[in-house]
Amino acid sequence: MIDLTAFDRLEAALGPGGWSQDPARIAPKLVEWRDRWRGATPFLALPATTDQVAAVIGICAEAGLAVTPQGGNTGLVGGQIPQGEILLSTERLKAFRDIDIADDVLVAEAGVTLTEVHEAALKVGRRFPLDLASQGSATIGGLISTNAGGTAVLRYGTMRGLVLGLEAVLPGGEIWNGLRRLRKDNTGYDLKQLLIGAEGTLGVVTAAALKLYPVLASRAVAIAGVASPAAAVDLLKLAKEASGGELEAFELICALGMEMAAAKRIGARLPLDSRPPWYVLIETASPRDDVAKRVLEDLLGEALSRDLTEDAVIAASEAQAQALWALREGQSEAQKGEGPVWKHDVSLPISRVADFIDQAGQALAARFPGVRIDAFGHVGDGNIHYDVLAPIGGDQARHAEARQAGARIVHDLVNSLGGSISAEHGLGIMKTEEARRYKSPVEVAALEAVRLALDPKGIMNPRVLFSASAPRA
Repeated sequence: MIDLTAFDRLEAALGPGGWSQDPARIAPKLVEWRDRWRGATPFLALPATTDQVAAVIGICAEAGLAVTPQGGNTGLVGGQIPQGEILLSTERLKAFRDIDIADDVLVAEAGVTLTEVHEAALKVGRRFPLDLASQGSATIGGLISTNAGGTAVLRYGTMRGLVLGLEAVLPGGEIWNGLRRLRKDNTGYDLKQLLIGAEGTLGVVTAAALKLYPVLASRAVAIAGVASPAAAVDLLKLAKEASGGELEAFELICALGMEMAAAKRIGARLPLDSRPPWYVLIETASPRDDVAKRVLEDLLGEALSRDLTEDAVIAASEAQAQALWALREGQSEAQKGEGPVWKHDVSLPISRVADFIDQAGQALAARFPGVRIDAFGHVGDGNIHYDVLAPIGGDQARHAEARQAGARIVHDLVNSLGGSISAEHGLGIMKTEEARRYKSPVEVAALEAVRLALDPKGIMNPRVLFSASAPRA
């Protein structure tokens, strides 16, 4: 039963412009961008301050109303789409609270987009190194809540390694001010790290202190053709050895994905005339002028001499570099119009990436003849996006229905190779129950205990992650 008194209190706490029950205003927030999940909410909360977030969570806790937090709605596993809960959007938490180049820190509120953080850092001669395709709409709160990765994890790590401190509203409505700027703080449990990757289940992140880095003086981007994923891993080993720590990104793209991305970008063409079965995008970056290109030229020269690649091209300008990156970042977008896609965001030990790609392809072909594999991703850190498309001219409805059976094949293999079924997208409603299959009872019990301790009423994003009281699929 809806508590109308609680709704009155929420309206009063948020004030004019701070809430909505207008279906037209709410509708865009109830649809995942790929249109896979659609939701419903009786009330959209739009707090503009941390105090207002605390008021919303406190009222909901008292009334027993569940809450789903949402940032830029760029998530790919449905965790941000409410199914009857109060929807709390961080879109109005837009302030930059501080930028300090002595501490190399930028403090931004949860609704600030990644692009806005990049721009603010550059204005003071610094850089925030997280990069991903949705940076124009992905928000800091969402990136923290999902422990986002992106293309530069190889060099800088995930959000876990890029956050110095957090401010958050806990499930009872209490404000925790943990906006510390310390590189070392060895005083017990790290609440910050519990909140990072918690997908809104342990509270609402309202602001973060982010690490900044020097702006890089030189950058070089190349695409090289390789014969197989195993050859790509060998090339990665060489790149790490030859780059002197200046390897920024190392991305693998299969021929199908490259062809679809080129076909769907006006004016684009395949970067290599040799049409290899696999492509590797390599970026080097250095604080020293012109060093990155020399490092990349030397690396590719050595790779050619060792027969790790037969064809490669180095971008001759920033526009060409952006065009090469567009082919990589447009992989998911290029799949639109291809029918239902089984998407898998997995991670493996780098030494097992090639084994996974080979064995998964064989297993899926045997069970589902004709399916097309679009494998791409951050092979430099072992994260592969392994997407399965329907056969050309195949029954798309049947392909959609077989999604779970296909996922079981992929995820069982990932688990057997020591990997994880979620590398950077989180679990959301898509993978929460499936994850129990691969975690030990001891681990699940510990995770449930942590959640129960912080959210005893189970109001925070109740369908996501490990909760003893959450409804089971």
